[in-house]
Amino acid sequence: MTSISDVPGPKFHLGMLLNDKRYRGYTFQFFALLALVALFSWLISNAVANLATLGKDISYEFLFEPAGYDISPQLIPFESTDTHLRAAFVGVLNTLLVAFLGCVTATIIGVVVGVLRLSSNWLVSKLMAVYVEIFRNIPVLIWILIIFNVMANALPQPRAFRGEDAQASMLLDAFAFTNRGVYIPRPVWLDGSAVVVTVFLLSLAAIWGLKKYAIKQLYSKGREVPVLPISIGLFFVPTLLAYFLLGQPVKLELPGITGFNFSGGIRITGPMIALWLALALYTGAFIAENVRAGILAISKGQAEAAASLGLRPRRIMSLVILPQALRVIIPPLISQYLNLTKNSSLAAAVGYMDITGTLGGITLNQTGRSFEAVLLLMVFYLLISLSIALVMNIYNNSVKLKER
Repeated sequence: MTSISDVPGPKFHLGMLLNDKRYRGYTFQFFALLALVALFSWLISNAVANLATLGKDISYEFLFEPAGYDISPQLIPFESTDTHLRAAFVGVLNTLLVAFLGCVTATIIGVVVGVLRLSSNWLVSKLMAVYVEIFRNIPVLIWILIIFNVMANALPQPRAFRGEDAQASMLLDAFAFTNRGVYIPRPVWLDGSAVVVTVFLLSLAAIWGLKKYAIKQLYSKGREVPVLPISIGLFFVPTLLAYFLLGQPVKLELPGITGFNFSGGIRITGPMIALWLALALYTGAFIAENVRAGILAISKGQAEAAASLGLRPRRIMSLVILPQALRVIIPPLISQYLNLTKNSSLAAAVGYMDITGTLGGITLNQTGRSFEAVLLLMVFYLLISLSIALVMNIYNNSVKLKER
């Protein structure tokens, strides 16, 4: 008995790179890649040659020269005698701060407004629709300027808080809203405060674990675990016990009027608040539409089936609708986070010193190193955007449907 083996294919030769359709595509892609690399190499070498002709050789030594200007706010200590590199780093932290605060606030606003837009209450639904249409149809730069000017003109000056017949008063004797910014208490960390913070973080982890356990019990055994009262107890009780047992190691430094201005506490500048609120409200309007679209993408039969099991509307939304809607909401949400981060470069309009204001503003004008500064700005925004996209894509993969 004989067996028939596979007929061996023709032996590979260079002519197959063009004549054989199995290799022809790879050949064209290879030459296209070579052409692209050659084009960018020519552009870069041409730019370097032109800069050399103008006497502007590419150098980053200016980063180690004294900056000679002040920055506010500062998340790390900075003096005018520090280098441009440290000034750029302060700007990077300021950009990340306002981007983080903006993303968190915009997400909260977007989720709440998106859910309320589907409310059966006519007035609530229409009010949310008005908010969405107003904020998403006016450029974010206009909103930044509006909020900044409202704060500068509507809030009192610090001297209005002086004297026995003061024209303005602090909220709870701890918060002051002025046209120079908002003053809030500053925590003072004493010995033992690290233990209190550790207990607090462990409490948050315990709350997260409790929620996961409750969902597992509900899905596997149909048994509801009272999450809210236990979570409130875990949030307050362990931390307060550690706080008082260790002799109150965390104090608060309250702001107070001294002369014509406030001292102590933390000052959140007006430009930062204007930028933060404008970015959050503007982006929140887009996120609200994403949330609404995600909820509407879920079949009504899902809600009806959950209701037939006796779940209340709030539980139906949190346990049935939103978890499924996340698969529709997350992809466009990534784009909104990226847009918010890049829109933070509009901070220069109100004097907030982010990376564009420091490296791309004062440093660039002082040193004349426009090519180097712009190149660094491009690298920074590219890295931060890719990082946000990477994190959100990982989260998206964790919530999407898994095929068996």
